[in-house]
Amino acid sequence: MEERKLDINSIIGFILIFGILMYMLWQNQPTPEELEAQEKAKQEQVEATDNNQERQQQAPVNTNIDEVIIGEATDSLQFVKFQNALGAFAYSALNASDDDVVFENDLLALKFSIKGGYLSEVMLKEFVDYNDEPIYLIKDNNANFNINFGTSDSRILNTKDLYFSPSVTKSGDNTIVSMKLKVSERKFLEYRYDIKPNDYMIGFTIRSQGLNGIINSSQEIKLDWDLKGYRHAKSISYENRYTDIHYQYEGDKDDYTGARDADEDIKEVSWIGYKQHFFSSVLLTNMPFKTVRIKAENLVQDEDVDTLYTKNFASSIPLELEGGEFNNVMDLYYGPNDYKIVTAYDRNLDELIPFGWGIFGWINRYVFMPLFGFLGSFLPYGIAIIVMTILVRIVMSPVTYKSYVSQAKMKVIKPEITEISNKYKDNAMKKQQETMALYSKAGVSPMAGCLPALMQLPVFYALFQFFPSAFDLRQKSFLWAEDLSSYDTIAELPFRIPLYGDHVSLFPILASLAIFFYMRMTTGQQMASQPTQEGMPDMGKMMKYMIYFSPLMMLVFFNNYASGLSLYYFISNLITIGIMLVIKNYIIDEDKIHAKIQENKKKPKKENRFQRKMKEMMEQAEKQKQSQKRR
Repeated sequence: MEERKLDINSIIGFILIFGILMYMLWQNQPTPEELEAQEKAKQEQVEATDNNQERQQQAPVNTNIDEVIIGEATDSLQFVKFQNALGAFAYSALNASDDDVVFENDLLALKFSIKGGYLSEVMLKEFVDYNDEPIYLIKDNNANFNINFGTSDSRILNTKDLYFSPSVTKSGDNTIVSMKLKVSERKFLEYRYDIKPNDYMIGFTIRSQGLNGIINSSQEIKLDWDLKGYRHAKSISYENRYTDIHYQYEGDKDDYTGARDADEDIKEVSWIGYKQHFFSSVLLTNMPFKTVRIKAENLVQDEDVDTLYTKNFASSIPLELEGGEFNNVMDLYYGPNDYKIVTAYDRNLDELIPFGWGIFGWINRYVFMPLFGFLGSFLPYGIAIIVMTILVRIVMSPVTYKSYVSQAKMKVIKPEITEISNKYKDNAMKKQQETMALYSKAGVSPMAGCLPALMQLPVFYALFQFFPSAFDLRQKSFLWAEDLSSYDTIAELPFRIPLYGDHVSLFPILASLAIFFYMRMTTGQQMASQPTQEGMPDMGKMMKYMIYFSPLMMLVFFNNYASGLSLYYFISNLITIGIMLVIKNYIIDEDKIHAKIQENKKKPKKENRFQRKMKEMMEQAEKQKQSQKRR
């Protein structure tokens, strides 16, 4: 092994580093004024310690739970450690408790940290994750809540680094947890938490008293709220797809960052929600924040390694003082994205649930959510999905019928359309005119088969949004699926296939088979109704490829989707195939359709204004084309 030796460059480097360190030590040595202030603070600390000891000897022990003061520590070493950083708030270092505050209501288990005064632990008592471990939204320093502000003596303080004095009191059925950052007993910054017995919403107020001469109101006062979202679901990629920042702004407008990384400014913000698929942490304010800077960062780069957190969220909120004092009335929501729960607060928190925009959201909120809630109240959720799917297909069956009838009519007149195409193959304009005339006489519209399919799209897309967002499906089993809100597994693979995953799900396989047979039926019908003309063989090849391509895409991408969604598509396609077979074999008679078309041809057909205009335009274009040929 080569022996390491010091060369001239290394010696010069060490000398430079030593010189820089010596300069920093000289530059940061305390001034005479600071030494005098330290000596004065030590004397005040000794006097405060004596006063505290006298009060402790004279005061009786308070055992009333309605007024519990949690500890007062007077360690002089603690005071010396924090006095330079705290300045006027050194009193809080003297009176800080050694213990955090722990409290539970019926739904939440909470821990309040004396350092920083914020919630350092939030556990949802009624839920567990995919490993049957408790659901923690905050734990092990994954969250940060900090106010950054300047003081009149030119210091910059961060509340997350300062020690608060806690107290717990009762107010009726509610419990009040007060965390105070004290200058003295009558001068303080307070975080006040109002906890109800059976509620996920916590009243939260930031207020101060007697600090109008201590806080520098000319400098920006900023609230920073950060959180790294813990993984709670079996598929971290699927959970991450529905993990993002939602917010309400400018009155009742709402928006979200989506699965992408984000860094943006928003104005007039009423609430900010860190959504983790089925659970959210939300900060709400009675008086909208004038501006908020939000950031979202994806923490999952490798699903085999990055398995603890999903995304990192951050919000930076400038706060304003009232008369030099804090007075910000807010709320904190830590709970499930359950439609019944969030709508009960009447704060538009249902926007945390991605039902879709426009008509899609309307269908989910007012049709599918009440219907599924009703069915789920007395049926197992897997059966409720099947029953709802049957009801949806029955309601949509008239649309399916019209689409099939339109294709049957096109199939009947196909020989005539083919004849026109061959007759006018060199004259596209004339071919178009004659084809439109045939459609008009026969009473057939080529768009009649497309419109029913377009009418079904809002329903299909709404259901695509509904099942991944239905909280009631979470950890509900059906047949071999352990959780209808996550993928079902019938086999684990010893390797990971890109896009597909490291497991095999059965419901996507069944759904893919169903859509394959459905597309064979519909594509065959469509090809039979299309006229034979130049270019059509290529179109036929493309349609044949789609028969195999669409099921393959579903098989791959739905392998990691909610099994409830795959169950819906499987049942939906089975029912559609059944309806089409009934229509084909028992309802539609092609001979009668042909006779009806021939009868329509004999009747004089009145052209509407649009048809006349189109005919005139086509005739005019044909005349112009003929005149150009003569030239």
